Amino acid sequence: MQANIALAQGDFLVGDITGNVQQVLDIARRARDELSAAAVVFPELCLCGYPPEDLLLRPEFLADVEHGLAHILLQVSGIDVVVGYPRQHEGRLYNAAGVVRDGELIAEYFKTELPNYSVFDEKRYFTPGEAPCVVDIAGIPMGITVCEDIWMPGPAARTAAAGAKMLLNLNASPYQAGKGKEREQVVSRRARESGLPIVYVNLVGGQDELVFDGASFVVDAQGKILQRSRFFDHSLDVLSLSDAGQPMPGVVTPCPGEEEMIYRALVTGVRDYVGKTGFQGVVLGLSGGIDSALTLAVAVDALGPEQVEVVLMPSRYTADMSNEDALEQARRMGVKQSIIPIEPAFSAFLDMLEDEFAGQPMDVTEENIQARCRGIILMAISNKSGRMLLTTGNKSELSVGYATLYGDMAGGFAPLKDVFKTMVYKLSRWRNREQEVIPERVIVRPPSAELRPDQQDTDSLPPYDVLDEILRRYVEQDQGVTEIVAAGFDKALVRRITRMVDINEYKRRQAPPGVKVTRRAYGRDRRYPIVNGY
Repeated sequence: MQANIALAQGDFLVGDITGNVQQVLDIARRARDELSAAAVVFPELCLCGYPPEDLLLRPEFLADVEHGLAHILLQVSGIDVVVGYPRQHEGRLYNAAGVVRDGELIAEYFKTELPNYSVFDEKRYFTPGEAPCVVDIAGIPMGITVCEDIWMPGPAARTAAAGAKMLLNLNASPYQAGKGKEREQVVSRRARESGLPIVYVNLVGGQDELVFDGASFVVDAQGKILQRSRFFDHSLDVLSLSDAGQPMPGVVTPCPGEEEMIYRALVTGVRDYVGKTGFQGVVLGLSGGIDSALTLAVAVDALGPEQVEVVLMPSRYTADMSNEDALEQARRMGVKQSIIPIEPAFSAFLDMLEDEFAGQPMDVTEENIQARCRGIILMAISNKSGRMLLTTGNKSELSVGYATLYGDMAGGFAPLKDVFKTMVYKLSRWRNREQEVIPERVIVRPPSAELRPDQQDTDSLPPYDVLDEILRRYVEQDQGVTEIVAAGFDKALVRRITRMVDINEYKRRQAPPGVKVTRRAYGRDRRYPIVNGY
């Protein structure tokens, strides 16, 4: 008899055990009543949210998860629920997946492969499991695995050897550029190796720096994609099984292009970070430059114009066109805007420091004072209004320290923190593809911090296409100076740029969190010592 399996691609808030349990119950009932599903599969650790990090070290947290699971056992009937949670067993903690059926936990699997690289540190908390898990669901022997298990050949092979005819894989796999294609290639290869169709259910939504893109999918035993869920969106999709127990073709959502994927990741990250932390919208400084312009577009798309406020803070060095372009974009996007010149504050600081600075020429100190005047204004508005301050700096600038601590780095969240300047231009063009919300002049004019007369970024930095390629090699690929020079870059320039990256680690350590979109982001991903003699 034909059966249906539901794929519950949901957003589960870390620590909200009560809310996550209720979401599981609601979705399970929908899958049973509306989709006539025999089973519903949820993402990894959905009862506690992913990644729970050091919440796992609190006994009361684990006890609350146990109570939540017990509540699901009492409430669910008429459908099998495959759900993820942390489980204490014989004095050890496991990353577990269980199958709930009519008041009983009929099967339980402990994740075997624990990732301990990049943003993952599961070996800090969990003990690896050993035994495969095969359970009869809808008359078919189905194996259970969790996330990293599918990236290694062993778990699928052992599960197939234990008699499984299909594999259900629970995931919390965060987004980075190109990750979706890589996932599908790995899972397709695993299906061919094991001879098993695989159901891959992924988390969706933002959690601190991480964004989960969903895109759950199903492959047959030959590795062919039969079904793919939406990207960056909740969904409850149904997989139909034939009378012979084989997965049937379904809707395959097309994969967006690179710029669209990154842009949607930024929107998801801002929406969920602001919303889940309880702020009443956002505020940001709008300079007339491309970084703040793109940040504004992302913020409006994430939260709506009514929850976004922009502040223009011109100085004695601000060009008229910068004010004109900033006001035009604010008008186009329908956001609240105000103009607060920083000249009175800047002049006051110069007067206060006149004796201290006597006889010394103006330099970066005065530039930083201007940036810090703006930071004080924006933080004051944030405090008074309850809106989170978004910083607007990009990865290129942050890499080489082209940013001011307690100035333009001040804020609660940094949407472009992991976005190189060259990608900022691409994303701005992509966002303007149907409607020009970012004025064309903002995109084409030479970038400038406007902190001294006639300043341009290229006064201090090489062209961004050159800078970004050096940074990609050094920061994301861990190439050394010799390797980068061998790729065709000037040795003196490479030494200067890599030195700038190294000596500015102290700034990045104090930067707000931001959305991870590359393979190596600053923060929890790339961690270098500040005091460093290498």
